[in-house]
Amino acid sequence: MSDDHQRERDDLIATLAQHRGFLKQTITGLDDAAARSTPTVSALSLASILKHVADTEAGWITFARDGAMAGADDWSGEDTRFLLTDDDTVEALLARYDAVADDTAALIAEADLDAAHPLPAAPWFPPGATWTVRRVLWHVLAESAQHAGHADIIRESIDGARTMG
Repeated sequence: MSDDHQRERDDLIATLAQHRGFLKQTITGLDDAAARSTPTVSALSLASILKHVADTEAGWITFARDGAMAGADDWSGEDTRFLLTDDDTVEALLARYDAVADDTAALIAEADLDAAHPLPAAPWFPPGATWTVRRVLWHVLAESAQHAGHADIIRESIDGARTMG
């Protein structure tokens, strides 16, 4: 592997870790009740965002690895990845997110970033579109950063704590 390819892989892992860290910081130090609270006009909580981001990333990494995405063919229009169960404690959600991060890092280390798979049929994807593994990773990074920003606003609404600044 060339130095440029290794640098790209290292940069992807480091940047994903940075944005995961921002998201994890928003829930650190909160008990389960506070993490499930919805102090803004949104129905989202820090716990539901963390669950969504971990589940979404895991789905995209499966797609990047196998070319398939669980549940894509039976989309009902409702994103249940935000729904919390009694098992979704802060501790369990953070452990799941760390496990997904490890799986993503393993994929980045081993995958052909130029390999491409057709996207599942969905109203938000152009018909017949394909994404490379690299594009999937960019998407995961964008999702992580976007939701870390949402989480920062929610955390500030809970107790004034901010991720940055």
